[in-house]
Amino acid sequence: MPHTMSRMGDVLAGFHAVWEFESDSVLIRYERGIRTPKLFQALGERRIPLAAVEGVTLGPGRRGTVALCLRPRPGADPLMDAADGQLKEGSDPYRLVLPAERETLAEYYADELKGLLTESGPADRHLVAAPEAPRQFKAYDGKASFDGTSVQFRWSWTGASSTKWKAGDQSFAVAELSGVEWRSPEVFEGHLRLIRRSAGPAAPAQPDQDPAAVVFGLGYGPVHESLPFAAAVLAAVRARGPVPAIPAPARRDPADIAERIRHLGELHRAGLVTDEEFSTKKAELLAEL
Repeated sequence: MPHTMSRMGDVLAGFHAVWEFESDSVLIRYERGIRTPKLFQALGERRIPLAAVEGVTLGPGRRGTVALCLRPRPGADPLMDAADGQLKEGSDPYRLVLPAERETLAEYYADELKGLLTESGPADRHLVAAPEAPRQFKAYDGKASFDGTSVQFRWSWTGASSTKWKAGDQSFAVAELSGVEWRSPEVFEGHLRLIRRSAGPAAPAQPDQDPAAVVFGLGYGPVHESLPFAAAVLAAVRARGPVPAIPAPARRDPADIAERIRHLGELHRAGLVTDEEFSTKKAELLAEL
């Protein structure tokens, strides 16, 4: 009997995950070992419908490995939508790393998958299940929680700005939101900001002054906690249907830009920001003038 991936249960095991191939999906089970990226451990298991995938690649990895990668369609996975290209290669949940000696086997599965893909381009809805609520994590300036219907921000007396203290603890119903903005805690100015449907007053440019945002810091809002949180909120928002267009944010005050660049320079001199990160972020800030 010829070997075909349409037969349920074919399995390909990598260093941090096992992929089980089915006729219409790939079931990914992530390991919980000490060397497994924490994001993978937090995700546990994910079923990826083939309708959510538009491409497959196989290429060399590091130190005698190969990597089999799926390319999800834009809009098909709330986790990848929320990540917005910010995940490091080693934390890509669509990447399976294998020993180089298994390249021939990986190539076989890559070819089989390519033959089963029929969709491409943006998806009109999420096709991959979002991380389930309830979820919570500790940010630098407060605690964020989501019960599936509303997001709560409770400010920390040691980290929250006076603006946030004056505004008080916040509660946002999913019905009030049009999306989320997640900036990785692994880069400068990491934060989670909730984007509201109403066209009221423009949100402050700085997330530390915005009561609809929590900011990250060293050990606060780690990727494996804050990204699944953001994805769960985003999925709940999208499930309510189309949202109105969001007006472009107002440009920052030049004085604020200068202060941010000064602070960035201090981090650079202290060795907390690399030369490349300093140059990139400084250029981004100047572009906002």
